Amino acid sequence: MDLYTYYRSTSSYRVRIALALKGLEARHIPVNLIQDGGQQHKPEYQAINPQGRVPSLRTDEGQVLIQSPAIIEYLEERYPQPALLPQDLDARARQRAVAAIIGCDIHPLHNVAVLNRLRGLKVEEAEVMNWIRHWIAEGFNAVEALIGDEGFCFGEPGLADVYLLPQVYAARRFELDLSHYPKIARVERLALEHPAFIQAHPDQQADKPA
Repeated sequence: MDLYTYYRSTSSYRVRIALALKGLEARHIPVNLIQDGGQQHKPEYQAINPQGRVPSLRTDEGQVLIQSPAIIEYLEERYPQPALLPQDLDARARQRAVAAIIGCDIHPLHNVAVLNRLRGLKVEEAEVMNWIRHWIAEGFNAVEALIGDEGFCFGEPGLADVYLLPQVYAARRFELDLSHYPKIARVERLALEHPAFIQAHPDQQADKPA
């Protein structure tokens, strides 16, 4: 498999975690979202992913999949063990709810396209940062209330953690005060000692600038 990725893209980070948790190998093909005006806008990448975003995954059969939720669902269905979702239906729904808060309600409001639009509208940089921190905090308030009191989000590493760890990385990057979220901090501590999460971390990526 080929994974088109960017080291600090939270959606790419999710897919890297999912691959690592499942013990799957993928060749990483960097797409720099900053360099050259954003390599995602280049015709050669648009031919791979018409939306011009990362990640994209080329499967062993040569099919190109886009959008991290669809890619992660594909991986879960194609390679069901080890599972990212438990068998119990209620537990599966709880995992998906946390993932959706992050993937649908937090991340889209601070992705590169939205931030570039805000800056294009002449919003002051301090207000852009306030915007980002506001929406991450709104989502984290809910996530903190929903996840469990021990282990990862719901015990063993699962779908919720695949989404949460990249969002925590982004929260730290944007200097959100995380002292209000002790359960989220617990999950982060566990993940930073887990081989799959270490392997997927932005600091371990070949395209991270020196």
